[in-house]
Amino acid sequence: MELSVLIFYGVIVLLVLDYAFDRWLEAINIRQWNKPLPKGVASMYDKESYAKAKAYALANYRMSLISSSISTLFIVLFLLFNGLSILDHWVYAVLGFDKPIIAALLFFGVIAVVLALINLPFSFYSTFVIEQKFGFNKTSLKTFLLDLLKSSLLSLILGAGILSLIVKLYLVFGANFWLFAWLVMAIIMLLVSMFYSNIIVPLFNKQQALEAGELRTAIDEFAKKVGFKLDNIYVIDGSKRSTKANAYFTGLGPKKRIVLYDTLIQEHSTEELVAILAHEIGHYKHKHTRISLVLSLLQSAIMLYLLSLFIAPGGVVAEATARAFDVLPSFQIGVLIFGILYSPISQLVGILMNVFSRRNEYQADAFAAKNASAVDLSQALIKLSKNNLSNLNPHPYYVFVNYSHPPLLFRLNALRRLKETDLE
Repeated sequence: MELSVLIFYGVIVLLVLDYAFDRWLEAINIRQWNKPLPKGVASMYDKESYAKAKAYALANYRMSLISSSISTLFIVLFLLFNGLSILDHWVYAVLGFDKPIIAALLFFGVIAVVLALINLPFSFYSTFVIEQKFGFNKTSLKTFLLDLLKSSLLSLILGAGILSLIVKLYLVFGANFWLFAWLVMAIIMLLVSMFYSNIIVPLFNKQQALEAGELRTAIDEFAKKVGFKLDNIYVIDGSKRSTKANAYFTGLGPKKRIVLYDTLIQEHSTEELVAILAHEIGHYKHKHTRISLVLSLLQSAIMLYLLSLFIAPGGVVAEATARAFDVLPSFQIGVLIFGILYSPISQLVGILMNVFSRRNEYQADAFAAKNASAVDLSQALIKLSKNNLSNLNPHPYYVFVNYSHPPLLFRLNALRRLKETDLE
């Protein structure tokens, strides 16, 4: 069998298998809701709250099943019925053959717009039907449309700029472009890590420094106690869009900051908020942010190197890929098909990163338990889970593949063991 035929059917099979695997995981995970309320939290939940969480999970599951089925069906039919060739020929008919950078931008732009239009009704339904029904949604239609406009413009400006630069590097350096592209991506990732909250977040949300008061004093005292220099504590207006709460640590060096959602402050006591903050500081103390950044850079380097082999100008694979889909060999075609064929590796890397992330969460919890309070952190986690209608009993396979954080009961048990050890 020719390589071009293997590539064509390999792409189709991988798309179908990826869809089937994800739907299987979601199906076995949703069946977990048929089990009774877990004993570990039975005293903290009532049947009505658990039933509401189950209904919320079912609503999201059904929407995910429909949206993913439509998206996958569209992509598979697009490839089977020569859509890639039609689009490729149209791009060159419009632009000619002497504008490779603009051709790549137009090619990916058309695909991005079509996929965005397919996903838009589901995003709207999720926000204004599901989230509204279960009491989460605070997003107005105006905010929804402005978010869509801003994110689209941001993707257009940044995406087009980065893509143009990478295509230019490919045209100049050929298969060796991967090293220069990786350097560009490394710089971008570092800049995003440092300035995301300063530049990107303000486009969508207001951030204000945490005002002086009981909470600010408690946080400052805790930071001094653990030797953590913290000048930047911000409150973000998460209630503008949802009642769900969160907190996160971002930035590097002098640009590091803790961000608390206003909904988090409304729902938790000062002691619980300090415990949550201690968890975030734990990530910093264990250098989780820096290690994750290094791992992401390493992953990007490997992916770009493999991509360079796949799309090497005049290479056997690049030529076979073009024949498989009746197109001209080009950067954009190679990237698109490589992205699909790379999906099993990407899935494996994602699983490994999730394993690493769950380990980090346990370490951050242990830091908070040791330096703040295991009881307060446990109470905060229970409140977050209950208020966000989280799955209390997810399937182990689903957790292994998709969870970046351990399930609630696992974290509570780990904290309980730490508390018992301290009492011995």
